[in-house]
Amino acid sequence: DPAWVRRYTAAGREISPTRRVWRGRTPAHDLPAEPHDLDALEISAPDGSTLKLPEVFAAAQTDAVVVIHRGSLVYERYLHGTEPHTPHFNASAAKSYAGLMAAMLAHEGLLDRTALTSHYVPELAGTAFGDARVDDLLHMGTQMSYAGRPFDKAVEAQRYFAVVGPQLRPYGYSGPTSIREHLATARATGAPGTGFRYENGNVEALAEVLRRVTGTTTSALLSELIWSRLGAEEDAYYTLDSDGVEAACGGFSATARDVARLGEMLRQGGALGERQIVPEAVATTLASGVPDGYPRRVRFPAAPPDSPATLSYHDLWWILNDPYDSFMASGIHGQRLFVSPGLDLVVVHFGSQVMSPAVPPAPLVPAFFEIGTHLAGRN
Repeated sequence: DPAWVRRYTAAGREISPTRRVWRGRTPAHDLPAEPHDLDALEISAPDGSTLKLPEVFAAAQTDAVVVIHRGSLVYERYLHGTEPHTPHFNASAAKSYAGLMAAMLAHEGLLDRTALTSHYVPELAGTAFGDARVDDLLHMGTQMSYAGRPFDKAVEAQRYFAVVGPQLRPYGYSGPTSIREHLATARATGAPGTGFRYENGNVEALAEVLRRVTGTTTSALLSELIWSRLGAEEDAYYTLDSDGVEAACGGFSATARDVARLGEMLRQGGALGERQIVPEAVATTLASGVPDGYPRRVRFPAAPPDSPATLSYHDLWWILNDPYDSFMASGIHGQRLFVSPGLDLVVVHFGSQVMSPAVPPAPLVPAFFEIGTHLAGRN
């Protein structure tokens, strides 16, 4: 039921402990409005059918969508009670924000990508994550199983939810009750850096590394490095586990406009106006390729195993390998931050789509490209 999903995507502060990501005292970065009517655009779906843009959003159970083209707000929709000031669950798109912070710290010389995770977090020595390099975490390069059970992505996602959300634990649950306890049960089933396995634990281990390096919380770090300098309109927030540790791999919520500001900053090489927020060398290399030793092409987590591997994955960002140097942060139920420097385009999509084999995925990325090429042709 999308309404059940929406309760968790839009009301995290009402059902879980949270910690705010302070917006700081910087005035909100202006998004000048230049509205375009995009509702008549036709989008090709995977099954060969054609959908108008509002039909795509209906299929995706869209809660909010914001489109910025060349720095101007050209299209904005809010549905199902979501408003411009409503923070919305970003799900696994938050992985990319953790990757961005790690890349910034590495650029400043505060983080060694080649070091073992256990160098920074000694308690993880002997685990699949502790015996992997920081770069392995940034490229989903660990092979592991938890608590001796065979690895299954869907099962492990549910087990992770049970760790961070007591209300989501099955009857009789006796497993880990904190993220750190969960990570400690991971054992390597293959050498790190030899494959791609999309797994939350990589990001949680990385977040613990960042906390040890900086001596601060994930929320405070994101505020200091990005959010307080971005010109955000609203505070963001992370959900917390029982130890008061942020769920860095997917517990982040923010407004669509503020996430769009993040994307616009990255589109412009890490700057907004005269403020250089992310070093240009970091922002411009997010989509520049994968380091040697990691798979060059991978599939989306929910893609069929026989589908072609067309994407790349670098510093926890998805690279689309299109002619426009596009890259994306992506999360379950339709959360997307799409950045396309070649199309001068940023799209934020928040949704509450049920994820099921019986529910065809909405063609969101094709819609973003159609929007971008349409706007490029009008200017």
